[in-house]
Amino acid sequence: MKLIIQIPCLNEEQTLPATLADLPRELEGFDTVEWLVIDDGSTDRTVEVAKAHGVDHIVRLTTNKGLAYAFQAGLDAALKLGADVVVNTDADNQYNAADIGKLTAPILAGNADMVVGDREVMKIEHFSPLKKMLQRLGSWVVRQASETTVPDTTSGFRAYNREAAMQLIVVSKFTYTLETIIQAGKQFIAVDHVPIRTNPKTRESRLFPSMWAYVRRNGISIFRIYTRYEPLKVFMSAAAIVFLAALVIWARFLYFYIVEDEGAGHVQSLILGAVLFNAGMLLAALGILGDLLSANSTMLQRVFERVRRIELQLDVPPSHYEPGAESEHPPTTGARAGQRTEEHEAINA
Repeated sequence: MKLIIQIPCLNEEQTLPATLADLPRELEGFDTVEWLVIDDGSTDRTVEVAKAHGVDHIVRLTTNKGLAYAFQAGLDAALKLGADVVVNTDADNQYNAADIGKLTAPILAGNADMVVGDREVMKIEHFSPLKKMLQRLGSWVVRQASETTVPDTTSGFRAYNREAAMQLIVVSKFTYTLETIIQAGKQFIAVDHVPIRTNPKTRESRLFPSMWAYVRRNGISIFRIYTRYEPLKVFMSAAAIVFLAALVIWARFLYFYIVEDEGAGHVQSLILGAVLFNAGMLLAALGILGDLLSANSTMLQRVFERVRRIELQLDVPPSHYEPGAESEHPPTTGARAGQRTEEHEAINA
C-alpha cells in the first residue's frame, strides 16, 4: 500500500519547510509514504525548497491556474505514481499532520472512500464569531446539496482512496472543497469525516480578498455545482414559484372582473400574469434541457474515468512532472520532457 501526501503550493517558500517537517515518512497500514508538491506557478523558491526538504515528487505548472486545477493535477499525478491512498493538505501548515493516520483509518478499514477532516470550527480561536457562523451556515447548505453529513465542508485536509480519486473531476476554477463533496454525494462515493486538530495561524488566506468575497464566491460555486447535478429540480422549482405568482395575479384580476365588475381597470394584472406564465414556461424548458445536459455530463464523466484507467494501465507518466529527492521517475517538463530512461524502462518491464 502506497500513501502519497500532496500539497498544492503557490509561493510557499516560507511556510513549506514547517509543513514538510511535520509530515510522516512511515504510517501504520502503508508500506510506502511519499510526498508530492504541486507548484501552481510560483515565482519564489518553492520548488527548490521542496526538493531540499526531501519531497519525492514535483508537479510544476507553468503558470498560476488556481487551487482547484492544482488539486486536480495532484490527484492525476498521484494516481500515475501508484498511490493507493491520497491525502491532501495545505502548505501553510494549517492542519496537524499527526492526524493523517486518523484521516486514513476509515479508508484502511474499508468504511469510506473519502474522508474529510473536521476542524471543529467553533473551537478555532482565531476565527471570528461571524466567520464561525458563516462556516456553519455554508457547511449546512453543502450538506443539503450533497446529501452527506460532513460538518466542515471547506476543510482541505482530506483522504481519498484510489477509486474515489479516479472518479472525481474538478471543474470549478475557485475551489475543489465544495465541488468534490457535492460530486461525491451525487456519485454515491462513501464519505466520512473525523475530527482533526489545527496549528496556529501562519498567514492570511490568499484564496479571497475579504470574507464577503469568500461568501459570494462560495455561494455562486454551490449554486453552479448543484445546478449541474440537479438542473431539473432547480429550474422546475423556480418555474413553480413563477407559475404560482402568475396564478395569484390572475386570481386577483378574476376577482375584480367577476365580483367587483371592474375588470377593465385591471388589465395590467392580466398582462403581468401572462408575462410570468411565459417566464415559468421558459424556466421549465430550461430545466428539461439542463436535465439532458446533465445526463450527457454524467456520461462524459464516466468516459473520463475510463480514460484515466486506460492511462494507468498503459503507464502514461504524469504531466508537468519533475522528480524530487531520490525519485526514479523521469521528468515530463523541461528539456527532458517525455524522455524515458533505459533504467525506467527496465523497471516497468
